Amino acid sequence: MKQLFARHALLPQGWARNVLIAWDGAGTLTEVHANADGAPDVGYVLPGMVNLHSHAFQRALGGLTERAGSTLDNSADSFWTWRDLMYRFAATITPEQVEAIAAQLFVECLRYGYTALCEFHYLQRDPQGEWYGHLAGMAERIAAAAAASGIGLTLLPVLYSHAGFGAQALRPEQRRFHTSVRDVHDIVAALEPLRSSQLEVGAAPHSLRAASVEQMRELVDGLPAGRPLHLHIAEQQAEVDQCLAFCGQRPVDYLLSQLAIDARWCLVHATHLSGAESARLAASGAVAGLCPTTEANLGDGLFPLAPYIAAGGAFGIGSDSHVSHSPVEELRWLEYGQRLARQRRNVAATAATPDVAEFLWQGALRGGAQAAGRPVGALAVGKRADLLVLDDAHVNLDGIDAADVLGRFLFSGNDNLVRDVLAGGQWVVRNGVHINQDSIAHRYKLALHQLREVSR
Repeated sequence: MKQLFARHALLPQGWARNVLIAWDGAGTLTEVHANADGAPDVGYVLPGMVNLHSHAFQRALGGLTERAGSTLDNSADSFWTWRDLMYRFAATITPEQVEAIAAQLFVECLRYGYTALCEFHYLQRDPQGEWYGHLAGMAERIAAAAAASGIGLTLLPVLYSHAGFGAQALRPEQRRFHTSVRDVHDIVAALEPLRSSQLEVGAAPHSLRAASVEQMRELVDGLPAGRPLHLHIAEQQAEVDQCLAFCGQRPVDYLLSQLAIDARWCLVHATHLSGAESARLAASGAVAGLCPTTEANLGDGLFPLAPYIAAGGAFGIGSDSHVSHSPVEELRWLEYGQRLARQRRNVAATAATPDVAEFLWQGALRGGAQAAGRPVGALAVGKRADLLVLDDAHVNLDGIDAADVLGRFLFSGNDNLVRDVLAGGQWVVRNGVHINQDSIAHRYKLALHQLREVSR
């Protein structure tokens, strides 16, 4: 049995004082007891955040796609031109490099406060479109990277069969991503021995562009019960227009009319929604997977957060292409984007939870846990022992009331206030440094050097 005594800890019902937190050797919380007797070990403790949407290999692209196109007004630059750059990058990357990049990403996510991550995994085949020995080989590289870092993982092998609505044939540069429904079922089955308290396996139809609703039904029917399901949807206006031309409906309306979307599902981005779609998505029980820094970087647009909150919709956050690795930045810009669009302050709040920072952190914890399909996202008995110890010696947190901690954490400065991180009952970050930080960084640098050599 291991334990930690916190002067203040954020529990599902809010901040509590003098909280004894204990966990067993398997990394499961066995006791969370407020108003305990004794001398606290640490000041402020938060549940670790869930990163519900990741393409790990894209970490190595960060900052390398920020050059304007041929037009002076940049009108030609969009998600679609970025996607072409990403395809070229993905064309030569090896399994060893994928593992090295993913491990580096996971270390960075842990250091900034994510203790669990959902990997939307679509880089499956070799550059010629053939399998690496067996179908789950690339997915196993992601699992190995997670194990090296200590982060909790939900692996989501992707169904990727088409290049566009109406079952358009894949382009040559998409051949590394190609999977059929049978392929995904086989990958899920091959990953079964890896499932543990730290690793879950679900599946992800890539999008309405890349998988038909008939394929999605077949995919869901063949999965073990209760597994998480993720899907990109309505990320760009062009996708909405294509869907309207294909079936006469907007993407979320079309999906909800064709499939039984429920709490197992995470609809990633869902940026361009009508008012009716927002209400229907909220009522479905699915999670809206929001990735504000990537959506801003790609010029996607802004999710309609206020009406979605008013309808009781569930949401979580992800770092997607990893231009940021910080849940603070995702949540800050989730709120700031709404303020800019609506020209008002304090959008992400309700009458029951008027504190914006608490609403965002607690809401993202709940939605992230649901999307991950794992017992995470709260300091509560039976959940995973995933927690953050904040640096209460930092000037931003010195001597403040617990009620103000999240506000300072999310909306004050850019220093990383996460000092120590416990993931699955193991201390993986101490004093801001990951336990395997240097060795993982060395492998990452080697992978980047190799990739640069190939691209010359």
